[in-house]
Amino acid sequence: MTLLQIEEGKHHQGLGLWRLGFRPFFLGAGVLAVLFMALWMVIFPLGGDVTPTGYAAPVWHAHEMIFGYAVAVIAGFLLTAVKNWTNVQTVHGPALMGVFLLWVAARLAPFTGLPEVAFLFDMLFLLSLSAGILHPVIKARSWNQLGIVAIVLALAGSNLIFYLGLLGVMPGGGWQGLHAGLYLIVALILVVGRRVIPFFIERGCDTPVRLIYRAWLDVAILACYLLFAVVEIFVSSVTLSALLAGTLVILNLVRLWDWHTPGIWRKPLLWVLYVAYLWITFGFLLKVGTLLGGLSPSLAVHAFTVGGIGMMTLGMMARVSLGHTGRNVFDPPRVVNGMFLLLGAAAVVRVLLPLLDFRHYTQWVLLSQWLWMAAFALFVLVYAPILVKPRIDGRYG
Repeated sequence: MTLLQIEEGKHHQGLGLWRLGFRPFFLGAGVLAVLFMALWMVIFPLGGDVTPTGYAAPVWHAHEMIFGYAVAVIAGFLLTAVKNWTNVQTVHGPALMGVFLLWVAARLAPFTGLPEVAFLFDMLFLLSLSAGILHPVIKARSWNQLGIVAIVLALAGSNLIFYLGLLGVMPGGGWQGLHAGLYLIVALILVVGRRVIPFFIERGCDTPVRLIYRAWLDVAILACYLLFAVVEIFVSSVTLSALLAGTLVILNLVRLWDWHTPGIWRKPLLWVLYVAYLWITFGFLLKVGTLLGGLSPSLAVHAFTVGGIGMMTLGMMARVSLGHTGRNVFDPPRVVNGMFLLLGAAAVVRVLLPLLDFRHYTQWVLLSQWLWMAAFALFVLVYAPILVKPRIDGRYG
């Protein structure tokens, strides 16, 4: 059924939650970001013993932030974006509810003490999500979108490796799967960010903007990043990893230079995406420092996650939720500035302050956790009604 067939001649009312993928998954991601960070705070640094049975505490935290929170945002974004890219309706109604409940079950299953149950639900969720994205791509013969589907399938493969490691089938698979998942999400940000960030900037500034596009730069960043990820996960060459990470710093700084225009700093839904991409670039720089200068690996990881993935996903959720409910993306709720500043502060406290003063590392982690939870609590408070209610223009979605 096409988008036009669903919307033709109707004024849709009632509950809007199950009409398009961004609605339940963005809301679920926001709630998880608050609750699971609060639980992680109880575990570390407060020292509580509430880790799910069968999981080391850092492993559970890393897995849920990558395959729980970040993948939920990816699911909501792609189930919405693929509908636009193909003009074919993605899963909605009971089918969407089913996919979402698989995600919920996978998040709760670790607390049953049966990692096998979590494995089952998580893999079913990712395979269902892949099918939900692949179907409209095939129906519309939109073959240029197959790369996005491949990344989602690769995420499923990374999660499989993680669980094989967790269950003792594949020694070392746990951390290998987590690193693969992290680097795939960064890859998705590089690919999708290249599509949407300059598009949003050119159409979102108060004055006309024409950004610079360099085809060679797009190819170079993608090729260099794929080599970097392969070396990091499978080869373990310090020199080559550092060389590739340093090259990615330079290439992405050129891209950020091409994308910059002063007008973005007056638009929170623009500057948050730009700053998120800057954090990804800074993550590569910290990776060089980790490999060659002995910095703590957690600094680069949290530059990628809190600053890069966190700010990019929060910014996209804030924008997509407005645009796809019929609201004006150029006039967002005033609270979005506060949300983004809180999350940006969480990244600074988690990454930069330990870099300057490692003696108070535990205090910096605790403060960063509070700032993270405050940012996402604001998102849930303001955006839950937007996500649950129908579009204000009466259209389906």
